[in-house]
Amino acid sequence: MTKPALTELLHAAVTAVGGVERPGQVTMAEAVETAVNDGSHLLVQAGTGTGKSLGYLVPALAHGERVVVATATLALQRQLVERDLPRTVEALRPLLRREPQYAMLKGRSNYLCLHRLHEGVPSDEDDGLFDPVEQMGGPTSKLGKDLVRLRDWADETETGDRDALTPGVSDRAWAQVSVTSRECLGASKCAYGAECFAEAARERAKLADVVVTNHALLAIDAIEGAPVLPPHEVLIVDEAHELVSRVTGVATGELTPGGVNRAVKRSARLVNEKAADALQTASEGFERLMELALPGRLEEIPEDLAYVLASLRDACRLVITALGDVRDKSVQDEDAVYKQALAAIENVHGVAERLLAGSEYDVVWCERHDRFGASLRVAPLTVAGLLREKLFTERSVVLTSATLKLGGDFNGVAASLGLAPEGTEGEDLPVWRGTDVGSPFDYRKQGILYVARHLSQPGREGGRTDMLDELAELIQAAGGRTLGLFSSMRAAQAAAEALRGRLDFPILLQGEETLGELIKTFAGDAATCLFGTLSLWQGVDVPGPNCQLVVMDRIPFPRPDDPLMSARQKAVEEKGGNGFMSVAATHAALLMAQGAGRLVRASGDRGVVAVLDPRLANARYGGFLRSSMPEFWYTTDRAQVRRSLAAIAAAADAAERPEATISAVTSGVTAEAAETAGAAETAEAAETAGAAADAS
Repeated sequence: MTKPALTELLHAAVTAVGGVERPGQVTMAEAVETAVNDGSHLLVQAGTGTGKSLGYLVPALAHGERVVVATATLALQRQLVERDLPRTVEALRPLLRREPQYAMLKGRSNYLCLHRLHEGVPSDEDDGLFDPVEQMGGPTSKLGKDLVRLRDWADETETGDRDALTPGVSDRAWAQVSVTSRECLGASKCAYGAECFAEAARERAKLADVVVTNHALLAIDAIEGAPVLPPHEVLIVDEAHELVSRVTGVATGELTPGGVNRAVKRSARLVNEKAADALQTASEGFERLMELALPGRLEEIPEDLAYVLASLRDACRLVITALGDVRDKSVQDEDAVYKQALAAIENVHGVAERLLAGSEYDVVWCERHDRFGASLRVAPLTVAGLLREKLFTERSVVLTSATLKLGGDFNGVAASLGLAPEGTEGEDLPVWRGTDVGSPFDYRKQGILYVARHLSQPGREGGRTDMLDELAELIQAAGGRTLGLFSSMRAAQAAAEALRGRLDFPILLQGEETLGELIKTFAGDAATCLFGTLSLWQGVDVPGPNCQLVVMDRIPFPRPDDPLMSARQKAVEEKGGNGFMSVAATHAALLMAQGAGRLVRASGDRGVVAVLDPRLANARYGGFLRSSMPEFWYTTDRAQVRRSLAAIAAAADAAERPEATISAVTSGVTAEAAETAGAAETAEAAETAGAAADAS
């Protein structure tokens, strides 16, 4: 049988999902097909609107061997499994003459545990976590109501996947009905093993042609050495710009007084008095020391901390050996209690031992939180070597994102993944190539990049009154419609507080409501502005006229006191490299590329990205950062940008106004929008109004 052409398959899939074929999508699909067929590695940048999901799904399904797709966000996982894959499989089935199977696989704690649900939680909390529902005749708190709803849901759900529960429940409630992989009894020992949702998900994955998972599970599979994912020939990493931070997160260890205390409580009734006392004494010593600990990096472990950590490590080792020696008749479901205690103790032991080892490849620091207190953390200086060894051997890897080219090439991102510069050959060096398939959007016609060159340079002390004045004027010109991206939550709060008293436009602030509700409100009202920090730089998708101004308060360099980033920067400099450009500037470039991408989400979108930091125009690294962002029309002329914003806002208003209002507005808008840009680039902003007038 002749294998159908990729273009034929792609056409069928695009038609099935109601999309439009785009040249960049075809180029991407062909590049992925080549990489998959010859076992090579590919970094492919596909701009917003390219349709990159189908760009990799179609060649993956056509390949015929198992493919793992790893994404960073739950939203994209759901989109793939609930929308893209079902339609694509149905469209390709007649052409492939087979029906590819697909499945989603997550970490065990994402699935409801029937053992926990029916047997209860081995609780070490002082106030008890389960409402006495049976004794009280019903739940008496939000937690109790959530637990009752989870019990009812358990009888209905087919997957036990937390994301299938709508509306969701709190993390505290979910913790009562889920287990980590370390806490799991194992299917063979569990009375509910045959019905286990997590085990069923693994079995489905073993039979699937395409397994959709997340970066965290991919990292666990790579780091811990115990295979979680089924064997596969091809790995596709979507949202690949997030991979390094997700892997770093999985590879980071943490010790807190609260966590150590929980380990003590969970093991106390299962060990002899000597072991229990040793761990209790070590825990108290650690807590006393952490009360006095100052935040910051620890390039060497102080003597007093080393002593306490050694006591913790040795006490944990003693407890692990002694676990199960004591039989307490008051302990119900002893196997589950044992597993939970062992998991907690092994974690404390492992982190303490890692901290004491003092590896030159680890970074150690102390953090203090107003709410959670002090914590001791240890993270890898770099995950590049780990990724090179675990990711790029024995399978073809495709990494894709809308932002992989920083400063004009792929080498910065590639280096963070453990790859040598493109074209470098050598033993044990994975060979890869980078492809930029562009975007269906005409960024120079659809958007303006404005840098407020006249403002004062940001300082650490804050209080930038000129920046707030500039922001207020821009919002006024845009008629609201503003997404404010701030480098810190404190800056976002200060701006919201200051401008709420100066402007008539509603200003939403991250943290005052759930992120989903904030974005929904922002998308539904043209006058509304939304201010926030990191989640908004990457997580907002609001096409249409209600997001026409994206503002960045400053270049988002990592904080100078960020222990991990500063350690990575220093390591590059010690090897003769440019630590600032390799770490700080690359970090900022990635965020700015993501943030600027919030502006143009559809072919009809028009607007301005305004950066209120003169360094983007004046500093030597400014060109590197600008070249990492979409190719908007660039200006530093503040008057010009205000006219553009007013024209674009008027065009959006005109599209919704009655005929009389439209005709009155369009005559001025067309000329002004063209004048604003000084060229044809932003004349299309005016064409929106003209089209509206013609339609009326």
